[in-house]
Amino acid sequence: AHPLWLPVAALALYLVALVERYIRTARERQALALEKERLDTELALATRIQANSLPKDFPEREEFSLYASMSPAKEVGGDLYDFFMIDDDHLALVIGDVSGKGVPAALFMMLAVSLIHHVSMGELDPAKILQTVNAEICARNPEEMFVTVWLGILEISSGKLMAANAGHEYPALKRPGEHFELLKDRHGFVVGGMDGVRYRSYELQLAPGEKVFVYTDGVPEANNVSEELFGAERMVDALRDCEDGSPAQVLEGVRNAVSKFIGEAPQFDDLTMLCLQYNGCEKAPADED
Repeated sequence: AHPLWLPVAALALYLVALVERYIRTARERQALALEKERLDTELALATRIQANSLPKDFPEREEFSLYASMSPAKEVGGDLYDFFMIDDDHLALVIGDVSGKGVPAALFMMLAVSLIHHVSMGELDPAKILQTVNAEICARNPEEMFVTVWLGILEISSGKLMAANAGHEYPALKRPGEHFELLKDRHGFVVGGMDGVRYRSYELQLAPGEKVFVYTDGVPEANNVSEELFGAERMVDALRDCEDGSPAQVLEGVRNAVSKFIGEAPQFDDLTMLCLQYNGCEKAPADED
């Protein structure tokens, strides 16, 4: 026969193991809650950094109209857009996409935007601007992050747009009397990927009424519940459906088309777009003798 104390001892050991498991589970839950709180705080910080880095006020000019938007994903990425006057006759347009997510991507985005803005104040050639920015970033980039960039500089008086592409998506153009089409421009290497990279600028002559649309890969790479991509072809179709609208209406049309396509699927990447319409520049009449 078993000793009388054996069942009691077995019960005691079981209760001790039960209490230990409860304590361990409680600690794990507490650790998970703390980690979730940390991640939520980091997400909020990254969202704030990203939002505060993007211009909110759009210029009201007779010579051009401009609109840009960013719909952030749940996990904040490093999408960026910017526009600013370099001088009275030159408007800079920037859109880009930083590798990575969260606070590191948001901080890298701030660095890229600041450098592009600073260098552009003394240079009107987009290729030279990107070369200088690339050298600066490569000199201070221990995390080996990079950013794709499309940079355009519009000479307002003439409609001449100089642009350079550093590994970014193809822009789309709508010429007067025609439909939106992708412009298969020359791609350079991403900014921050390798020191010593040289970029090439190209020139577009914008006619009054012409539109330029640039975007990040979150637009064509948006996917639905069947994991089907929205794609460049659907994007161009969406652009053509609203091509006669203002830049703000063009962006709204594309955004609505993406939302309808993805349906209930989560948005995995930022949707960032910028549209410029050149209206032409009325030259002052020459003085008569």
